[in-house]
Amino acid sequence: MTSTVPALGTRTAEGSALQAVLLDMDGTLVDTEGFWWDAEVEVFAALGHTLDESWRDIVVGGPMTRSAGFLIEATGADITLAELTVLLNDGFEDRISRALPLMPGAARLLAELAAHDVPTALVSASHRRIIDRILGSIGTHHFRLTVAGDEVERTKPHPDPYLIAAAGLGAEPGRCAVIEDTATGVAAAEAAGCRVVAVPSVAPIAPAAGRTVVPSLEQVDLRFLHGLMSL
Repeated sequence: MTSTVPALGTRTAEGSALQAVLLDMDGTLVDTEGFWWDAEVEVFAALGHTLDESWRDIVVGGPMTRSAGFLIEATGADITLAELTVLLNDGFEDRISRALPLMPGAARLLAELAAHDVPTALVSASHRRIIDRILGSIGTHHFRLTVAGDEVERTKPHPDPYLIAAAGLGAEPGRCAVIEDTATGVAAAEAAGCRVVAVPSVAPIAPAAGRTVVPSLEQVDLRFLHGLMSL
């Protein structure tokens, strides 16, 4: 660990101590952002369209309605959003049934949070059917609650999913540490007022006030997350 984040504080809930950790899923805990793109490329190829590689940065991290809607408009494909959503989820599920690689440091971090009984939530733009499949491999016991993209009226980049997760854990958003891998997720967490650790997966994310950028979850542990609260 080579972090320069301040040392673990001793302040209680009346101060500014860490109250909860909220984690994104795709690209943050599991190395699946590429699976989504591969599924999109495959589905649109079957429809007779080739996706531009530059579009990958546009659709990464977004809700299905936004990413799928963009690709329909960009390609002019003759398919409805509802039809495409089913095909993309099916293609993604097929890929995770064959392999589900965890991001480096993910298993260790989840185990540490559980060992110290830190209230933890999974907050994803993915649909419930996808989250439940992946939780079977990650371990449902790591999370006190999960928030799926198709269960909220407004998903990322809106703050709603993180506000719902914080409230569900009985935590104040400003005392929650959020770990995200995309600009869309970071925007949602910051709009909710949370402290953010960005671990970029596909596209770079610049440091900013209230945001710490690290290259890997291997740089993140509980001491690191507590230190964020004193920045």
